[in-house]
Amino acid sequence: MPDWSYHNIFKPFLSKLPESFSREFIHRSISTIASLPFGQKVIEFLGHFDVNDSAKAMIGDILLPNRVGLSGKIDPFLSGTKGFTNLGFGFIEIGPVSLHDVEIHQTPKANFKTKEMTFPNVSLGYKKVILKLEQIDKKQPFMIRLTGSPDEVLYLASKMERYGDLFVIETLPNEAITFLHEFKNTLHHKPIFLSLPSHVKNDQLSELVSIQDQIAGVVIDEVNEQSNEENKHSMIETIHRIKSHLSNHIQIITSGGVREPKDAIELYKAGAEFVMVSCGYVFSGPGLPKRINEAVQYLEEKEKEKEIETFGWQSYWLFGFGIFLGGLIALILSMTTIILPYDEAFLNITREDILAFNERVLYFMSHDRMTLAGTMISAGIVYMQLAKHGVKYQLHWTKKVIDTAAICGFLGFLLFIGYGYFDWLHLIFYLLLLPFFLNGYMKTKHAQKTPKSLDLVNDWKWRLNLIGQLSFVILGAAFIIGGIVISTIGVSTIFVPTDIEYICMPKEILDEFNDRLIPVIAHDRAGFGTALISTGLLVFLIALWGFRREDTWIWWTLTIGGIPAFFTGFWAHFMIGYTSFIHLLPAYFALALYLIGVVTTYPNFKKQSSAKLQAKRFLVFRN
Repeated sequence: MPDWSYHNIFKPFLSKLPESFSREFIHRSISTIASLPFGQKVIEFLGHFDVNDSAKAMIGDILLPNRVGLSGKIDPFLSGTKGFTNLGFGFIEIGPVSLHDVEIHQTPKANFKTKEMTFPNVSLGYKKVILKLEQIDKKQPFMIRLTGSPDEVLYLASKMERYGDLFVIETLPNEAITFLHEFKNTLHHKPIFLSLPSHVKNDQLSELVSIQDQIAGVVIDEVNEQSNEENKHSMIETIHRIKSHLSNHIQIITSGGVREPKDAIELYKAGAEFVMVSCGYVFSGPGLPKRINEAVQYLEEKEKEKEIETFGWQSYWLFGFGIFLGGLIALILSMTTIILPYDEAFLNITREDILAFNERVLYFMSHDRMTLAGTMISAGIVYMQLAKHGVKYQLHWTKKVIDTAAICGFLGFLLFIGYGYFDWLHLIFYLLLLPFFLNGYMKTKHAQKTPKSLDLVNDWKWRLNLIGQLSFVILGAAFIIGGIVISTIGVSTIFVPTDIEYICMPKEILDEFNDRLIPVIAHDRAGFGTALISTGLLVFLIALWGFRREDTWIWWTLTIGGIPAFFTGFWAHFMIGYTSFIHLLPAYFALALYLIGVVTTYPNFKKQSSAKLQAKRFLVFRN
């Protein structure tokens, strides 16, 4: 459930339902998806949560994919953990785990207006937790939180040791000292953390000094009664006090206090090595960990260094330029001769013969070929932009977009030969493009970088951008579905009812006039359908993976790239008088989505001045 669907579709609906129901509905839904065949691939496809190797971090001998974890408060009943393992977290907290189930003393509530939330005071018994964990395919370390008396914690450690990589104990420092040595032996010296409240007292910190060599670090927990800002400031103050009391080897994890990426950055700056998101995850959405990691990657650069270019991007660019050039040539032909000499040779009739028989047949072919040309020009622009601004700098997601759309486009050639008309010009065009694509594909295999972004706050630009992102996602999906429908029609019925109304002639009469005319028209329809599928994939995948604050080139790519397809699509219909409202309704719908997307995403994509950017950096890293 990406942010664009979470905020625009699910959250408005679920926020009106009881918190316990909506939470369990989301958790069980995502776990169900993760349990389905290819379900985990679908989640990864939608979110693209990969991060660079530079984001990895160590706790003892345990390697974490990144430094953002999920607090156990989010999923106290472990109903969604199977799904959460696929959402880009560096580690996941399990618990608190107790000897027996502890009753819920309060109902969790979320106030979406004030953005405050309370959690249930609940812990699951270890037997139930074990049953849950045995059903989960673990993809990152689990941090298990144990609660109870010293004897109970020791017993729980013996039962949970094989399921956890890190452990947190909820006990006071003076109590921990009495059983910590035995506890470490029971856990085979796995990293142990001590839980502290964000308002921990100085005398408790002093007691930590005597046991600091026996623990990996501390977890600073938020206080339910405090707001997010209060918790964050309390945590920052506590981090400073811990750093002044304890040795540098102690690692600090904060739990809560993160509502947007800038909160995590401030906690890192104060000295926390890891953060766990809790209620902030509910209000910000599933993209929060990804945004935090991308912001860290951006801000860790001392200066904007020149990016290392990757070889092979030029081949991808030339591949896109070839499609762009082919579209221009096709556009000129569609507005002049419409059909070519080899078309006439196949039909055994001339252009004038078709005009004399029914001029609307030729106009109809012109409109098919003109819309195909516009779609090719748009696709070529997008391919060139992805190559120049993405693959050139080794961004993996841009290579993945190009490969997916291009391969589908090449496979679409099979539709051209499926209805009795083998178009040699199309074959030559594909053969000319193929070497450029293959060369780009092979030479950019090492393009594995993940993006970075200074997307720090959940401001109005970010919220407006989610609307635009949803619009482009729907637009791309609509193109794909439309392309499949048109291709299917192209190799089956050929015409829709409005086509017959425009031509003023049933298919049978066309067959009587020339039995090769239908295959030529079918070939045009299948070609346009294939181009629309490929272009739809470009838009859809860019909308899924490429929307980041101030990445202006993405906005220009979608904005400029959309103009040729929409202009030729409408111009072709109005030029020949094919203006049926029903026939053009999908195009009107697509244009509305395009305009909404362009307008609502612009503020988020627009680059800030260098002065504003430096001011933002200063505020984030303020001492």
